[in-house]
Amino acid sequence: MKTFFKTLVLALLTMVVFAAPGFAGDTIKIGSAGVISGDLAPYGMSALRGAEMAVEDLNAKGGILGKKVEILIGDDVCKPEVSVNVATKLVSDGAQMIVGHVCSGATIAANKIYKDAGLIVVSPASTNDDLTLKGEHPNFFRTISYDGAQATLMTSFVKNNLKVKTVALIHDKGDYGKGQMELVRKNFEKLGGIEVVLFEGVTTGAVDFTAIVQKIKRSKAELTMWGGYTSDASKLIGMIKKKRVKTIFFGADGIYGDSFVTLAGKYSDGVYATGPNDTSSNPLYKELVARHQKKYGEDPGVFYVNGYACVQALAAAAEKAGSIDYKKMRSAMFEVKIDSPLGPIGFDKRGDVIGAGFSVYQVKNGKYTQVN
Repeated sequence: MKTFFKTLVLALLTMVVFAAPGFAGDTIKIGSAGVISGDLAPYGMSALRGAEMAVEDLNAKGGILGKKVEILIGDDVCKPEVSVNVATKLVSDGAQMIVGHVCSGATIAANKIYKDAGLIVVSPASTNDDLTLKGEHPNFFRTISYDGAQATLMTSFVKNNLKVKTVALIHDKGDYGKGQMELVRKNFEKLGGIEVVLFEGVTTGAVDFTAIVQKIKRSKAELTMWGGYTSDASKLIGMIKKKRVKTIFFGADGIYGDSFVTLAGKYSDGVYATGPNDTSSNPLYKELVARHQKKYGEDPGVFYVNGYACVQALAAAAEKAGSIDYKKMRSAMFEVKIDSPLGPIGFDKRGDVIGAGFSVYQVKNGKYTQVN
């Protein structure tokens, strides 16, 4: 009899430990992957913190489908070859849906793994057109607009607002940077009235950009447009300013944010960039920023609210589908409407976000300020 009661007590204790109040016995695992080390870490960390905050909120309200949500983290250092290994490990560790990646090249490479595993992926930052427009990534969605929309905004602003006649298009040879500048070149050709006097790639991570700066100077480009990320951009604009080359510097969302201003220092003043629309008047946005400041003692980074919205979308789709089955969740992704910190959003038939877009910003007194 004593043995029976001991067994019963142990069984009850096991139930208490493993079946927390309000949750089913197992968990739902969300993989969060992106660049969280190196020069581009501020982008990936901002998205990760947004995802973590959303998971915290979900668990406070009962999780997803009554199950507690766990987040698995992977660092791809913005490199496609590393992202494949990260994706493989997340799948092996039991991830059932994915927030990520951040860099487009890394996302494209990693998504081959996720697609084969039947996982829905929502990215907070990957803007490359091929991810949605070619139909090769049916499991992919994003809470940021795509490069084609960004290129249209950039080129129209250059023509109608800056009114330049000659431009140099420089890129880092990557999926994101080169792809962005190719779209820009096509847009300029359609617009007419603006001559692309230089189109060239540089080696990312280079220490010295003297050679390309000399080419920009000889081209007499009134504006230099950059396709790539903050580390290279900060060195490039620094060299342009030091060599006193008279050219306006304009980048896409790869250089938008405080990290570029920090790296470029005084040379960042006057630089233009496109970035996600300012939704700081949104009540949920305000709440999340305040919570971030309280928790981390600093303002959130660029993709914080996008990362939060990614988790919201995945949770909403799972609840609508009543399952985390791939086909059911994918169908639900096209139907969900989310009250996010970006505003009300949904997804079109390609997986692109509806309700979020880009604006043009300029660095003034050490801060990006919206100018369009």
